[in-house]
Amino acid sequence: MVLWYTLDVGDFMANRSELREKIMTIIYQISLYKKNKMEFDVDDVINENQEIENEFVKDMVYGVVTNFDELTETANKYLKDWKIDRLDLTGASILRMAIYEIMYMDTPKVVVINEAIELAKKYSDESVRKMINASLDRLINEG
Repeated sequence: MVLWYTLDVGDFMANRSELREKIMTIIYQISLYKKNKMEFDVDDVINENQEIENEFVKDMVYGVVTNFDELTETANKYLKDWKIDRLDLTGASILRMAIYEIMYMDTPKVVVINEAIELAKKYSDESVRKMINASLDRLINEG
């Protein structure tokens, strides 16, 4: 007997949304370690925050960590009259992971922006959310 499971797009998106929230937490934690010049192992940080191994999470986290300086540079280019270091670590984590996903992943850009804004609504204040939205919009339209 063969059992078929149909994956609903809504389930997929909710799952990816939950994964992005975990990724944000991991990137936040790594940013905190970097800021305080503490040593860390990326795999350990991932495993502390996630019960089951997931390729999307690993790809995103390693991508952001590997391209951290480039993502910071790109964020600074598209943040108007601001630098990413002025954002709180949560907002900076959301922005870096969104920029990474836009630049290196096949996710539709509108999905990336919507997901970043939803995370910012939940974890950052309105001014940070607006800056994230505006800078990602500039990246897509000017970049």
